This record gives sequence, structure tokens and C-alpha cells, in this order.
Amino acid sequence: METSLCLHNATVFTGFSVMENCAVYIKNNKIIDVFNETRFKKKTFPENVKFIDVRQAFIAPGFIDSHIHGIGGYGTDDNAAESILKMSEILPRYGVTSFIPTLYAAPEAEMIQQIKSVVKAMGKERGAHILGLHLEGPFISEERLGVQAPEAISPVNMELMEKLWKAAQGKIINMTVAPELKGMRELALYCIEKGIILQAGHTNATYEQMLEGMQVRILHTTHLFNAMSRMHHRDPGAVGAVLIHPEISCEIIGDGIHINPNLIKLLVQYKPLDKLVLITDSLKPAKQPWLPLIANGEEVYLDKCFYRKSDNVIAGSALTMIEGVHNLVSFGLTFEQALRMASTNPANILKQTGKGIIAPGFDADVIVFNQDCKILHTIINGKIFEEKKA
Repeated sequence: METSLCLHNATVFTGFSVMENCAVYIKNNKIIDVFNETRFKKKTFPENVKFIDVRQAFIAPGFIDSHIHGIGGYGTDDNAAESILKMSEILPRYGVTSFIPTLYAAPEAEMIQQIKSVVKAMGKERGAHILGLHLEGPFISEERLGVQAPEAISPVNMELMEKLWKAAQGKIINMTVAPELKGMRELALYCIEKGIILQAGHTNATYEQMLEGMQVRILHTTHLFNAMSRMHHRDPGAVGAVLIHPEISCEIIGDGIHINPNLIKLLVQYKPLDKLVLITDSLKPAKQPWLPLIANGEEVYLDKCFYRKSDNVIAGSALTMIEGVHNLVSFGLTFEQALRMASTNPANILKQTGKGIIAPGFDADVIVFNQDCKILHTIINGKIFEEKKA
């Protein structure tokens, strides 16, 4: 049976423009048309169309969280497809229509099992689409681990990379690496052949090593400013390379803690907007309603973000994508800028065709929310998502 939906009386953020007093017409799983209210009143629709007057609310492309470890008490470190599917069910509450489950480095057997769990879940989603995998390691720097386990990381190992690729059945979208590691060029060329997007992160690279990485298309960066070599006047390091080179895109954790809000405003001023990607980097206990809070096998506590209980080191974010958009706007960005960072930019940088734009022919993954950033409707595959109650 065909599913047709028309959302009208809205401000539409298309991903390349802002249209006021507009309607979005959806049929099956595609956007059919976007038009103004005058045309809406004159247009003839099929009988089975459901009309929703959103009363001047905002419509935007569904959020794409390209760096997320978990939410609601479920995470990639559970080694279970069921946990990935629970993430899929929970995420639409926060405006997410697609996500890339992100795996920390882990011992080989465990990492392969985690990869297989994500692959097993793909195609069985009840909510947000699982686009593929983001591997945050294992080929990262022991000097910039953050909270990653030192015993889980590895020098560049092509045999191991081949095992990870086969376990993923070709579903690895992006991978965080340290460009300075010996053998990185061979790994990068392999990833280019396989269509894997490499991003510099957990790296102690010098500026020159970052330039070498750029030559083999390491042109995206993982949670900018965090777990990477800092800028110095004699060696700009990884951070300096991102600031100096407009070609390099970067992830931004928008909780106001991982990056000072003034630095986010600086980035928007000096970096091309289309190179900035909002992420959550949220951990398994984000929005978890029970205790204890466990992330990557260690107990954490929440104080705006998660801290490892054993040593008070920042462990990760408790952010959601809609909270990130709200924060960016409160920092001084416009809604249009924040929304591009949350949907259009990750779709383009991570080569997700058909997503991140509201225009005819694009996937019908859209959200409706108000000026206070309250999600009113999340539409996935052209259908209004309704979370099943336990």
C-alpha cells in the first residue's frame, strides 16, 4: 500500500536554502516535491494522502549521527545485534534517522564479534537506518588514547585490516587512524580501493605527517581538538592542519564541554561550513534511566558529559543530536548552519547518496521540530516513526 504524506505550513531547511510557508510532499519513501503554501492550496492530491499542518514548525533533513557508541543503555560494546537495534529504536526520539555505529579498538576476536553484531542488525531496523560501521581504531596512537584501552590498539597490520573488512562484509564507511603510524600509506591505499573514508584521530601527528596523510586522502578528522596533537607556533600539529587547510573536514562534539563554544564560533568563521560535522560521540549510558553507568567496560559518572570514575578522565559525551543543534544555536550559530552540520554535511562527506537534503528524489527521512528544539515528528522511509512501548 502506498504511503503518502504532506507536511505543510512550515519553515523548510532544505540543506541548501530556507523556505518559509512551505509544504513537503512525500510518497512511499521519497520526497516528491517541495512547494509554497499558495501552490499547496491549489494542488490536487491523491485520496490517500495524510495532511499534517505543522503550524509554522521547522522541517529539516533527518539527522545523521556518524560517530555514536551507544544510547539509552545499549551500545556497540555489548557485542549484540539486539543492542544495535535498540539504538535504532531510541534514536528517532532525538531526530536521528540514520547513524553509523562506532566501535572502539578492541582485541581482535572481540572487535570482529562487535563488527559482526552490527552487520547482523543491518536491514532489521525498526527506527533509524544503520548506514554501516565507523571503526575508531585499532590503528591509532598510544600517545593519544583518550579512554581507549592500550592493549587494544595495534600498529598498522594489513592482515588484521583484511580480517576486519571481511567480518564487516564491506560495510565499513569510515575509520579513525593516526596518520603518523608506520605503514599508514599502504593502509590508506587499501582503504581508497575499498571505499573506506579515513579520518585522522587519536593521533600525535606532526603538521608534516598530517600533510602526508592528506596525500593519501585522510581528509576528515575525528572529534576535533580531542585526542590529537595540539597547535604550536613551531609545529601546527593535527589541530593546526585542520585550521590551515580548508580541504580537511572535521567532527564537532557540540556539548560545549569537549570544545569551548568560542572555538566552535571560530571554526564557523574560518572553515568552510560544508566541512563541519556535528556528532554526539555519545556513550552507551547516554539517557540511560538506571545505574550503574558503564561505558566500554568501565564505570563512569555524568556531569554534563561522562567521566571515568577511576581517574576522572573525560570518557565521552551524553549528547543527543537535537541537543547538539540547540547548543550550536545557543552558541551563536544560525539554525541553518547547525542543521547543515547535523545532516547535509555528514551525508556529503561520508558519501551517503540520497540523504541530507529535502528536494525531489531524495529519501523521505525528515524531522519536524519547534524553535525550542522539541522533536514533533520523525519521518523515516516516508512513515511517521512511532516508538513501540514496552
